[in-house]
Formats: sequence, C-alpha cells, structure tokens
Amino acid sequence: MKDTTDWVLGTVFSTVGSSYRKPGAMMMFSGQGHQLGLLSGGCLESDIQRHARRVMLSGKSLQLEYDGNNEDDISFQLGIGCGGVVRILLQPVSVSNGYLQLEDMFYALAGKRTGYYHVDLAQRVSEFTNRFQTGSVGQGDKASLNTSVGASELRIPVRPVPHLLIAGGGVDARPLARIATELGWSVTVWDPRPANAREEYFETVSHLVRGDLWALATHVSTHPVNAAVIMTHSISLDAAALGFIADLNPAYAALLGPSHRRQEVLAKAGLEKSVTAQILAGPAGLDLGGELPETIALAILAECQAKLSGHSAASLSFQLATPSPAFDAAESFHPHFPYQGTCPTGPS
Repeated sequence: MKDTTDWVLGTVFSTVGSSYRKPGAMMMFSGQGHQLGLLSGGCLESDIQRHARRVMLSGKSLQLEYDGNNEDDISFQLGIGCGGVVRILLQPVSVSNGYLQLEDMFYALAGKRTGYYHVDLAQRVSEFTNRFQTGSVGQGDKASLNTSVGASELRIPVRPVPHLLIAGGGVDARPLARIATELGWSVTVWDPRPANAREEYFETVSHLVRGDLWALATHVSTHPVNAAVIMTHSISLDAAALGFIADLNPAYAALLGPSHRRQEVLAKAGLEKSVTAQILAGPAGLDLGGELPETIALAILAECQAKLSGHSAASLSFQLATPSPAFDAAESFHPHFPYQGTCPTGPS
C-alpha cells in the first residue's frame, strides 16, 4: 500500500510534564484513513489525522504542539487532564524522499537487528534527511534530542519485538502464549510430546516446534531468543530445556515451580553453580496472588517485561510499598505452581 495512497509519519519529538507517549513514539497516517500506532492515548489522533491531510496536500512537514494547560488548546478542551505539552512532527512519506528510510528500518527489524532512527527536525529545503543506522542499542537507551549547532534531530533507539520461548505446551502455557502475542511479542512454543503444544490451542503463536532439542536448536539459530519460560511439568524435560536455554543467554529466563523444585532442576541439568543458577527466575513471576493459569501468566509476563525494559516492577503510586508476609516456598508450593496433585501435562 505504500504507493497506492499518501502516507505521513508522525513523531513525538518533545514533551513537557505529563504525557501518554514519550519522545520517540511514532505513528503512520494514510490518505485512506489508516492509523498505525499511537501518539497519545487515543485522544489526539483524530486531530492529528486532520493535520496529516494538510501535509499530504502540501508535501511539506509540519510541527504541532498540544498544550494541556492552555485553555484555547484542543487537548485542554477535550478535558484529558494530563496537563502536559506534546510536540509532534508530521512528515510526508513518499518515493521522492526515499520513504524516510522507513524501509531500511523495517528490514532491520524483520532481521532482528537493532539500531537508531534519526528524525530530522530542521525546517529547511532539504528537510527529508531521516536515516536509519543499524547498531547496538543499550537496554535503557531512550530517544534523545540533539540540538547542537547546525543540527536538530531526534535519535530514536529501535529494537525488534521480544521473542519469547515457552518450553512446555500444556494448558497453563496457553494464556501465557496468548497474552504475550497480544503484547505484540513473537512467541515460540516448544514441546516434544505428541499430546502437548497442539495447534488448535496455540493458534496465535509465531512458531510451534514439536521435535526434539535439535529441532529447537535449528529454529532458534535463525530466531534469537530474548526471554524463555520453562514449564513442561517434568523434571527431566525442564532440566534438558534449561541446559539448552542456558547456552542462549536470554535476558530473562524463568522456571515454573517452587524453590525446592528449582534446585532439583538445576541439579539435574548440572547447573547448580552456574551463572544461569544466579539469574534464573524461579519461582517465576511477580507476587500478584495468581492461582490460575491466566493470572500466573500475567505475573510472569509482568516480571519479564520489567526485566527486558530494565525497570524495577515497583508500584508507581507506592500503594504496594509495604511488602506482604514472606512466602515460605520451601514448606509449600508457590502460587505460580498450582498443581499440587497430578499435573495435566505430565509429572512434576
């Protein structure tokens, strides 16, 4: 569709005070009314679309400012309540300006490569000089504004969507895979057992791998893994998966089950004194009080998201600042391991 309709790239390049999106947020608008992405919480997009049509007609970029403190501003009149200032750049996207090198960024992301997208903010004749450069991106790196002499650009870190590997295709893996997919993540489910990881229960995942560890190794050789959750409900299979995943060195690795089971799996895999033993999240997830697969999946993915983004997972309002009584995983099963009898996907 890139040449069948007009397109405009919208980019948040500056904010002051509270705002739903931060600098670096990008969104595409088409002449047919398509809106891909978000520049606010959905409050400003209709007005931005109206300005995007002006850009399509003029072929020139346009800067917008929404001030939640200004009574004459539409963001104030909508009663959004954020009270901040958001500045947005709208740029036409066409073959004449090399599609702002968005194609280069697309192919890099498709190839699981990171990099930086540089958005030119200067208002001059040769204004379409956005560029994408591949390169290493730090975990906590954020968009930064460069206003040095003769330059005015926003440098945006670009990362592929996380790739989550779920080892185990039982009933409790279904909501984990489904929610991760809804987050936009790439998800691979691996389970060598014929009765598990059935297609009809994992229709939304990117990949289902049904073979042995060699089949999984072949798959991950072309699909790098950022995070892994081991939940086969089998000590021996968990240990085999953990030994394999340890070599992948993912940013986040978690094991379902209580602390004493974690030790059994590590011992079985021969990894008791390894680096993996130090970074393995087990019991998996945050203490959200989850008991059923859906809430357990939420707890695991919340911890995974915090780890991948380099955040603390602390309560932003400090309403949960007082810790709950310590849970003695050595004496009882962890809430993230609800099956205290026979596991539906195999022995625990």
